[in-house]
Amino acid sequence: MASPKGITRLFVKGDVNGFWALFADNLANMIIVSGVCTFVLKIPGEVVFGRILPALGVALVLGLGFYAWLARRLAAQEGRDDVTALPYGISTPILFVYLFLIMKPVASQGMEAGLSEGEAGLLAWRVGMAAAFMGGVLEASGAVVGPWLKRHLPRAGMLGTLAGIALVWIATVPLAEIFENPLVGFASMAVILAGLVALYRLPLGIPAGLAAIALGTLIGFATGHSSFTTEGVGVYVPLPVIGDLWIGLQALFSNPWILAIVIPAEVYNFIETMNNVESAEAAGDRYPVGVCQVADGVGTMVGALFGSAFPTTVYIGHPGYKRLGSRTGYGLAVGLVFFLGAFFGLMAFLHNLVPMAAVAPMLVFIGIVITGQAFTASPPKHALAVAMAMLPHVSNLLMSKWMSLSAVLKGSGGAIFDSTVVSAMAMEGSHVMGHAALSSGAIIIGLLWGTITAFLLDHKPVHAALTAVVAAVLTAVGVIHTPTLGLSLTPIVWGYVIVAAVCVMLLWSSYREEAA
Repeated sequence: MASPKGITRLFVKGDVNGFWALFADNLANMIIVSGVCTFVLKIPGEVVFGRILPALGVALVLGLGFYAWLARRLAAQEGRDDVTALPYGISTPILFVYLFLIMKPVASQGMEAGLSEGEAGLLAWRVGMAAAFMGGVLEASGAVVGPWLKRHLPRAGMLGTLAGIALVWIATVPLAEIFENPLVGFASMAVILAGLVALYRLPLGIPAGLAAIALGTLIGFATGHSSFTTEGVGVYVPLPVIGDLWIGLQALFSNPWILAIVIPAEVYNFIETMNNVESAEAAGDRYPVGVCQVADGVGTMVGALFGSAFPTTVYIGHPGYKRLGSRTGYGLAVGLVFFLGAFFGLMAFLHNLVPMAAVAPMLVFIGIVITGQAFTASPPKHALAVAMAMLPHVSNLLMSKWMSLSAVLKGSGGAIFDSTVVSAMAMEGSHVMGHAALSSGAIIIGLLWGTITAFLLDHKPVHAALTAVVAAVLTAVGVIHTPTLGLSLTPIVWGYVIVAAVCVMLLWSSYREEAA
């Protein structure tokens, strides 16, 4: 029931479920950061636990606190008590871009130049910080074009490409985690399906998310997948690292290839924020997209000033959190927990205590809610456009897994991207190069193809043709379909030109039919 004063309580019962879902999402990213930085990039432990994780804690508590305030302001303005704050955290796709396309090559170059493992790791961290800081500037700049894009692009294109991310990354990948640990995962999944999907009331009114994670953790102790540990526990005060950031900026501008990766990655980020704000509006909560894009950029820059090498952004999933009954407290609580957890070095403790298979069902639930919303919140005739926008993300998942396999094979003397292997895989129906083209800039590609399809469904061939021309230009300069920036008139460019020409011919044909 709406209240004339909006939301009065900071924390409501539904925030418990939302807390565990958002906590699980960010915890997985924190674990990835600490693991890759320590064991792959060889960044010294005092930097990983004393600088990077506390800096991410600062960025999370500031960002989630801001979005909780923004939600409470919206509730007060509209006299509602059902406003849900936007979720926020480390951008998962961009996290891997920074780790393996920026920081890993920098560390390798440092080793080749004669640096020790630790020195090369420090250089990778400093350059990653600089890339994140510049990325924050680019994220904030999205506020200039974000509102205009939101007004003129079909909802099916924006929500469809988010649904692709949700189905592939938020639902399918965690579902695989569940099937790798079925004793824990199936038990938690059953609780989620009953309590959140079918809306059964659990005994004593226990929130389904909490019950699922508690049950999974108990089974985890019985099966050896949960444990108590004091590994990494200590006091790590977040402090600005201006000197290290300055060294990183100098190295960044001496290596322009890094900017060629940062720019398209951050274009992806600010478009994802725009789409996520659109998703929230479709669920009933209208937030200013420009303000959100600036907030994401500022959060990333503040994190970089304290030592973070990774961008933060509005998360996909607002409709799922709203369905959970979450309001404003869930995000703020997650921010505080991660800030305190990083301050006291508790990330490893939390990781060992709660099995990932126990929290994965929450992510599966969020993923299927987002996917469903893309269809229900778009005009029924745009269902095909939603489906079209989802497709590039399947290729994105395939390429991610193939690249992981390639790294393993390369370490043992093989490589999946060898021309002979690529040809052999094509003969077996695995079109590596085609999936590679679709996966580079998947969120933008999905948005463009969904938009073209929606405009054609609306019989707006001129709008579709203009969208195809934009796609051709973005392809020609390397924003989509290629891993790095650079002018290249590939066959895909001319393919988009042909699409535009066909759309123009449709207009001409319709004029002839009207004249007849």
